[in-house]
Amino acid sequence: MKKRVLSGIQPSGKLHIGNYFGMIKRMVEYQESSDLFLFIANLHSLTTLQDGPQMKAMTLEAATDLLALGADPEKCHFWVQSDVPEVAELTWILSCLTPMGLMERAHSYKDKIAKGIKPNLGLFSYPALMTADILINQSEIVPVGKDQKQHVEMARDIAIKFNNQFGDVFTIPEPDIVEDVAVIPGTDGQKMSKSYGNTIPIFGESSVIKKTVMGIVTDSKGVEDKKDPNKCTIYALYKLFATSEERVGMADEYRKGGLGYGDAKKALLAKIQETFEPFREKRAKLEANPKKVEDILEEGAKKVRKITLKTLEEVRKATGLRY
Repeated sequence: MKKRVLSGIQPSGKLHIGNYFGMIKRMVEYQESSDLFLFIANLHSLTTLQDGPQMKAMTLEAATDLLALGADPEKCHFWVQSDVPEVAELTWILSCLTPMGLMERAHSYKDKIAKGIKPNLGLFSYPALMTADILINQSEIVPVGKDQKQHVEMARDIAIKFNNQFGDVFTIPEPDIVEDVAVIPGTDGQKMSKSYGNTIPIFGESSVIKKTVMGIVTDSKGVEDKKDPNKCTIYALYKLFATSEERVGMADEYRKGGLGYGDAKKALLAKIQETFEPFREKRAKLEANPKKVEDILEEGAKKVRKITLKTLEEVRKATGLRY
């Protein structure tokens, strides 16, 4: 039987190439070999995005983007998180079983606060909602970056605690991390993230993408200087798109000198344009027919609720909430 795989993406800004290589490309591959559950995590976005019209627009935009990039509602479960209210109820139930110490050890909360994001209860309890997303769908595999691995481990701990206390209700999930794309660098060398403002958009204007790529931060070495490709953000991004032969070729040019950062950026830009142009064309057609996107999301929510309602009913019975 196919493994059940779950992943979500927040509608908190323009999709970028870190999203594509870190998650979306893998999801498109997963839907061919697995039982894929893919959702727009708008409840998670509410921790930082608190503008109603903007949330609505970004949710539909994220759905359109994912469909353009290859998500196929005929091959996977595809929905918006807030259209499945069972997840919110399960979050509360699991929160009542979750030790405070477990939440306090979450790295992502501390990292976000350190980056200047204003703290709130939702941001603090984010892992509990993520746990509910995972467990309510009886997910077996959860593809994540290294920074999210702890959250899947927390979901495992909570599921085991619940099962030990109330009986075997939840599947125990496993994280899936592909090491070579676990952390995609942004234009400043940090992890590419909308929160850090260091992203390269997939569907932005060509002029914006060009300006962003040409603005990637480098050291001060000149054209003829020898360079270490493994310490360069441009090369780290280029090798995501390139063939093995192209990777070796650019790495050799770095090491022997003679390749300036400007030319390396142009090579990266060409790869970005070549890879995403077909997706941009598909997206333009979807954008011209928003009703089609809305219908897909509505049907997706109906489909997944057959599963979430079943899981939640088991939880209610096990906990005595169904009396």
